[in-house]
Amino acid sequence: MPDRVRSLAEEIQQTRPWSSAAEEALVSVMRTSALVRRLITKKLEPCGISQPQYNVLRILRGAGREGLPTLAVRDRLVEEAPGITRLIDKLERGKYVKRDRSGRDRRTVRVQITAAGLELLTRADVLVREAQQAIERGLPNAEDQQALVALLAKARSAL
Repeated sequence: MPDRVRSLAEEIQQTRPWSSAAEEALVSVMRTSALVRRLITKKLEPCGISQPQYNVLRILRGAGREGLPTLAVRDRLVEEAPGITRLIDKLERGKYVKRDRSGRDRRTVRVQITAAGLELLTRADVLVREAQQAIERGLPNAEDQQALVALLAKARSAL
């Protein structure tokens, strides 16, 4: 970690003062989110998948063998992704997921992760952990990490 952490204003070369602490907090969350997204996108490049695809695979791994209906996958995404069907189409073309209409309601399509999807996800997890370690270098103290999680939860609850 650098000896001195640059302020957000320095980082984005802002010359005018913030109108409020809330404005600075909002821009800071937006900037941090963009940097994390960029880092994870770069880390996932060797796997050939996007962040939303990685997220779908994680959700399906957590769902177990039964998988989930497509709309349940969409509802669990960390970040909204337009076109959940297209997202799953791409994963299905790669043989990372499969669809099943064999339930009682043929209109409901369940999506399940395949063995190839689990293998890809295992490789991707290692790369995403490297991104996580970058964040841990900036916040090495577990109490600081938990404080950040709690503050972000408070902010999300107001949205």
